[in-house]
Amino acid sequence: MAKVRVRDTGPEMAVRRLLYANGLRYRVNYKPKSPKLGRSTIDIVFPGKRLAIFIDGCFWHNCPEHGEIPKANNKWWRNKFAENAARDERVTKILKDGGWNVLRFWSHETPENVCQFIQDEIEKLNY
Repeated sequence: MAKVRVRDTGPEMAVRRLLYANGLRYRVNYKPKSPKLGRSTIDIVFPGKRLAIFIDGCFWHNCPEHGEIPKANNKWWRNKFAENAARDERVTKILKDGGWNVLRFWSHETPENVCQFIQDEIEKLNY
């Protein structure tokens, strides 16, 4: 598991390239100042807009469309996915309670659609 990418995944990089090409500047693997978040970081963030973006992998976050629980060690994987989901909910709640806008996308979503959604959200925040 040490070789599993935590940052700079293919889907993340594709979205970041499109955002950058469209003139948007952001930070990556950002850690807001909140002791409640523990070691959690935000994949893509626009700090001035307080916009946090997560691109969740279908396997590790157990996507309802593509997530599959391995048969070997089934009980362990069920617990692992439940812990991941609980952490995602906790992090989202902490950020929202702190005044952040939080967007979560699945890694199977097209980078173009994700980028467009993010751009639309930034437009809303500008008004």
